[in-house]
Amino acid sequence: MQRCLELAAKGMGHVAPNPMVGCVIVRDHVVVSEGYHETYGAPHAEPNAIRQLSDEVLRESTLYVNLEPCSHYGKTPPCADLIIHKGIRKVVVGSPDPNPLVAGKGIQKLKDAGIEVVHGVLEEQCRELNKRFYMFHENKRPYIILKWAQTGDSFISRWPLPESKEDNWITGAESKALSHQWRSEEQAILIGYNTLVNDDPLLTTRLAQGSNPLRLILTRETDLPSHLQVFNNKDAKTLVLNGVKSEMKHFVEYVKIDWKNKVKEVLDLCYARQIASVIVEGGTNTIYNFMNQDLWDEARVFVNPTKQFTHGIHAPEIGLKGHKPVTVGNDLLYTIKNKA
Repeated sequence: MQRCLELAAKGMGHVAPNPMVGCVIVRDHVVVSEGYHETYGAPHAEPNAIRQLSDEVLRESTLYVNLEPCSHYGKTPPCADLIIHKGIRKVVVGSPDPNPLVAGKGIQKLKDAGIEVVHGVLEEQCRELNKRFYMFHENKRPYIILKWAQTGDSFISRWPLPESKEDNWITGAESKALSHQWRSEEQAILIGYNTLVNDDPLLTTRLAQGSNPLRLILTRETDLPSHLQVFNNKDAKTLVLNGVKSEMKHFVEYVKIDWKNKVKEVLDLCYARQIASVIVEGGTNTIYNFMNQDLWDEARVFVNPTKQFTHGIHAPEIGLKGHKPVTVGNDLLYTIKNKA
């Protein structure tokens, strides 16, 4: 099952909103085939592993998979049907599928066909790997990651802004590259108005391999400067979530939301559009919108302990004491889970 998880993780950033799934087939205590779900819409892990073996070998094998085999027709046929058709006698499952279209039906279908099924193996680790998928189906909203960088004296930006952007940089090259890798692992990235106009970010994965996320701009203002980098159409699609209008303008989609309930509106829109994860990169007010309503799941905070701004825009207060950081270059990275 641990090997299933290792294989499944290779699908990170490529299969969403589908789950990451790995499959291992064992015969006489020897691994004879492996597979994983590689890209959204492509064959699932089970057929990728099964197709490498003869029916004779499969009838004498045990199939391991970290998520319950699907039992419905979607982009591909049901994996449970394929397992039954091939005569595999035993299946070991890591965690149940929370998708209402499956939700125990895959396991029951296998049992009804006379297949021995063992489930709940490394279930906690299996759920952790697919935390986005579970949040999406169990809570009907995307998994929310808050991310920011702060100085040793807890500022995220100088204010007034310096003439050079470099004078406002906090983290080193290693942290920047890691941040871009994180972007490639999530379906969407969200910022607020102040970050948009002050930083003029691209919000891409240019320092890492992987697809650019959908860019979400949360702003009360709709009269936005057209020269801003997020309004180029070549890198990624941009949605402007606002309280005024819904329209398409120069490849940018404006979506009107109820501004008084903007966080819930954002989550509902993401759920409706099959967006299972969002990384929120600022600024402080936007991050607090999610924190104050307890509608976040994980915070990733870079701290440069040697840099001091002495004044500026304060970083969100989340309580880093008591959490053990890891070192990224010369920076410290704190990862905090929302226990609520």
